[in-house]
Amino acid sequence: MEAREEMLIQQFASNDEELKLAYEQHRELKRKLETYRSRPYLSAQEELEEKRIRKLKLALKDRVMALLARHRDR
Repeated sequence: MEAREEMLIQQFASNDEELKLAYEQHRELKRKLETYRSRPYLSAQEELEEKRIRKLKLALKDRVMALLARHRDR
C-alpha cells in the first residue's frame, strides 16, 4: 500500500473496527511472507503455504481498499 493509503487507514481505523482488523491481518500476512522470502529454499509444503498467504494477503488488501473507498465516498 502507498503512504497516502497508509495515512488514510490510520485516520479511519480509529472509528472503523472492520478496517482496523483487516489492515492488521494484512500486515501480519506481510510479515509472514517476508519470512518465507528471506529463506534461500522452501520445501514444497512451504511453497504452498507461501502461495496461500499471498492470496489471503491480496484478498485483505482488496477488502481494505473497499473499506477506504467507503470512507472517501462519505
